[in-house]
Amino acid sequence: MSKQSDLRKMLAISVGAQEFCLDVMIVREIRGWSPATPLPRTPAYVIGMVNLRGAVIPVIDLAARLGFAPAQPGVRHVIVVTEVGDALMGLLVDGVTDTIEVNVGDVQPTPEAASENAKALVSGIIALENRLLAVLTLDELLAIPELAAA
Repeated sequence: MSKQSDLRKMLAISVGAQEFCLDVMIVREIRGWSPATPLPRTPAYVIGMVNLRGAVIPVIDLAARLGFAPAQPGVRHVIVVTEVGDALMGLLVDGVTDTIEVNVGDVQPTPEAASENAKALVSGIIALENRLLAVLTLDELLAIPELAAA
């Protein structure tokens, strides 16, 4: 029997045909897609800024950030608002698929065949029945020097 402290609650999200997950402790809210105001001189994966009840937050196209084809945002897309450290940031994803509870010991390391860039963005893999979910490392994923300098 696993201890309560060994369990982590994760939010499973879809990006294209793939599933990823985030620790629910960093998720502040999930909101429907609304157009973002573009910012000049930011990476292509930074869609722009949105107003979140008076707080202006950047929105990242998670597909583009992970190296996939950029999303074409529509009504089925959602923005997962995350908080890492003191920074709020939105992640544009295709959808939220599940919340799962995972034993920390069941998170497998990122495969050795993965590039160093992939290992910096993915901290581990969770195997569930017929699904593989990559656990995203948001510290690295959300590090955008152009926004920090602004």
